[in-house]
Amino acid sequence: MKTFLHRLVWAGVFIGVIFPVGLILFYRVLPPLVTPLMVLRGTPVRYDFVKLEDVSPNLVKAVLVSEDQRFCDHTGFDWRQMEIVLKEALYKGSASRGASTISMQTAKNLFLWPSRSKVRKLLEVPLTLMLETLLPKRRILELYLNIAEFGDGIYGAEAAAQNHFNTTAKNLTRRQSTRLAAVLPNPLTRNAARPSQNVQNRADKIRRGIRIAPASLWSCL
Repeated sequence: MKTFLHRLVWAGVFIGVIFPVGLILFYRVLPPLVTPLMVLRGTPVRYDFVKLEDVSPNLVKAVLVSEDQRFCDHTGFDWRQMEIVLKEALYKGSASRGASTISMQTAKNLFLWPSRSKVRKLLEVPLTLMLETLLPKRRILELYLNIAEFGDGIYGAEAAAQNHFNTTAKNLTRRQSTRLAAVLPNPLTRNAARPSQNVQNRADKIRRGIRIAPASLWSCL
């Protein structure tokens, strides 16, 4: 019985700490070969990893404005946004947006499944802390932009640029970039190439946000 418990503890340590830490260190220098989401979707995958310098600054800025405006300031969790979301949920019954940071989304995309659940959110916390501890901000954003889902089977900025606009990630215009950022909350029902009025309105809002955003928003890159 004692031996079994020891093995169980060591198995937990390996699965919960050693394996993810090792994988994150691997991702510090090498691109992910596949993510759980790519496997679970069960559709043909279009995925081409590129360096951050080969992604248009237009898309970098659009994604930061849209997804995580305090990315350079927080250490994985945006407590200010979480407070806003909690207040909205308490007083209005629902929140206008989530409080997941780019770091949290990257941890989820690299290690976890897509469906919402308390277990998944709980696991997201230590994985996000590991990611923020072991990787620089620039690398976290680079990973996110390469594994984020931009459509059915379309992962990353390069595949998105090619499939939606017949161009490369490096040559995305501001208009194209804001449309791509606008579909991120729900890429399976939104289309960057043929945006609905809601998607276009969101893209326009992101474009205005880029114009007024302080330089500190991307100071860590």
